[in-house]
Amino acid sequence: MTTRIKGPGIFLAQFAGADAPFNTLEGITRWAAGLGYKGVQIPTFVPHLFDLDKAYDSDTYCDEVKGICADAGVEITELSTHLQGQLVAVNPIYNEAFDAFAPKHLHGNAKGRQEWAVDQVKKAAVVSRKLGLKTSVGFTGSLAFPYLYPWPQRPAGLIEEAFAELGRRWMPILDVYRDNGVSLGYEIHPGEDVFDGATWEMFLDACKEHPAAMINYDPSHFVLQQLDYLAFIDLYHDRINAFHVKDAEFNPTGRQGVYSGYQGWTDRAGRFRSLGDGQVDFAGIFSKLTQYGYDSWAVLEWECCIKSPQQGAAEGAPFIESHLIEVTEKAFDDFAGAERDEAQIKRMLGL
Repeated sequence: MTTRIKGPGIFLAQFAGADAPFNTLEGITRWAAGLGYKGVQIPTFVPHLFDLDKAYDSDTYCDEVKGICADAGVEITELSTHLQGQLVAVNPIYNEAFDAFAPKHLHGNAKGRQEWAVDQVKKAAVVSRKLGLKTSVGFTGSLAFPYLYPWPQRPAGLIEEAFAELGRRWMPILDVYRDNGVSLGYEIHPGEDVFDGATWEMFLDACKEHPAAMINYDPSHFVLQQLDYLAFIDLYHDRINAFHVKDAEFNPTGRQGVYSGYQGWTDRAGRFRSLGDGQVDFAGIFSKLTQYGYDSWAVLEWECCIKSPQQGAAEGAPFIESHLIEVTEKAFDDFAGAERDEAQIKRMLGL
């Protein structure tokens, strides 16, 4: 029996650090393998783990990266360009805050920062192909998000123009992904202009249904919005190419709800939690994804306001492993079946 979904995998971004074993690709992949992970999602914005520019220029370096992962006993699941993707589209109100995502020499230079980000995301498509990967993950960026709540009323056409501009910016990038045989899974995420099913449809329309535009499915962001994350799979399963396994909970009170009153993470109604500590129905998610033929990775993204990353990572691998479904090769009522008998069928139907 085999599982259709691959895993467990782990996104390395939240675990990277200055101390061993989290300060080198060799160390962090061996650490992940030691916890039972079979795949690692590599952030392209953490230079001491992975140098995207070097990988773009050097096949030898790409081979070294593959060798390091293979020696540790893990596969590369995807490359992540979340931070660079964010910088493809930045509303000016966020300029100062998002400068931190770019090299220091580009701080205060919005045009140069965007050009760098576009180049980075395009390079990730080429490097993904060189690493033998078919999928990548990232963000769309945000032009319209500051105008999410329509008060005062939004000027007519503002949202439409924002999404049209997203399409103009992303179409040439998506062409590079298509030409390299790689799809880009956008994480549907509040703060991005694409944060739910309706905005995904708007973005996909702006990108003219581009075949490389896909979804990195993460139910935690839907719990915090109170969106039906199982129905989301029913609607968009044909565009899901990646899966962040992340838990969350939503506990509204008389004081706060979805917007959470500007409170810190531990005091919010909606909180990210370690796997199994929140409210996400992972049995339902793994069942639906398996039912619809999803055959890529289940990747832990650890973000928890209470539990340590070390404990969250240690618990994550067996949690994902326990939810992988061995796909049945027979129907439960096969024992009662019989060979097709045309004469019998006609008699039973009175034909």
